[in-house]
Amino acid sequence: MKLVRYGAVGQEKPGLIDKSGQLRDLSAQVADLAGDAFAPASLAKLAAIDPASLPEVSGHPRIGSPVGGAPKFIAIGLNYADHAAEANMPIPAEPIVFMKASSSLCGPNDNVEKPRGSTKLDWEVELAIVIGTRAKYVSEADALNYVAGYAVCNDVSERAFQLERLGQWTKGKSHDTFGPLGPWLVTKDDIADVHGLGMWLDVNGKRCQTGSTATMIFNVPKIVSYLSEVMTLLPGDVITTGTPPGVGMGMKPPQFLNVGDVVTLGIDGLGEQKQTIVAA
Repeated sequence: MKLVRYGAVGQEKPGLIDKSGQLRDLSAQVADLAGDAFAPASLAKLAAIDPASLPEVSGHPRIGSPVGGAPKFIAIGLNYADHAAEANMPIPAEPIVFMKASSSLCGPNDNVEKPRGSTKLDWEVELAIVIGTRAKYVSEADALNYVAGYAVCNDVSERAFQLERLGQWTKGKSHDTFGPLGPWLVTKDDIADVHGLGMWLDVNGKRCQTGSTATMIFNVPKIVSYLSEVMTLLPGDVITTGTPPGVGMGMKPPQFLNVGDVVTLGIDGLGEQKQTIVAA
């Protein structure tokens, strides 16, 4: 299934995309795509519905984040060896974990704000995992049983805030709109091989990132298992899993985003995003 949330900010309704690409309303079946709505039993009930029986949504409403009320927004850093090289950082021996504020989540095509004082605004196309079942001390062999599905994420980053100011990476990763997610949450049964998905990102029509989830250092089962050892994962948690090379920080000379720039990105089977940079 391709699950979506659509409508004005703060007023999103649940929906799904049928095989013809038509948006259909799910609000009579589920209050929101949040929390326990991602549990296996809940997803099974939605999957059993004939999409043709659901009301069609007319027009072109705004598409929001496919995950409502995410308890946590977790990120994995330097998870592609070639990106670690361009960042001048060693390949990590275990996953590098940092947090993004859940308030940074936004729709896939919403404007991205350039924060006040920002000088190094950057882009990162990433695969996001959405948790469906509470997970604590989960083995790698069982880890995928706790995953609801996957989505495209742009891990927007302000590098000066992230790397040149005191403290953790979180401060350069958490501004409002720094987590475009979607357009859909694709349930895991619709993805034959999550470790073989092509990914790309353009800035103003110029290709900057080209990669594949096949080159992740730590794969999805490892990430879920590892995180479940250091924190309890909850239904609706979003985990964004790192980016391939081609970020602005790694270019020679470095290139960063300015007001008016347009970023487009996508992952095979998970859809595409488009954001315009605006002043905060």
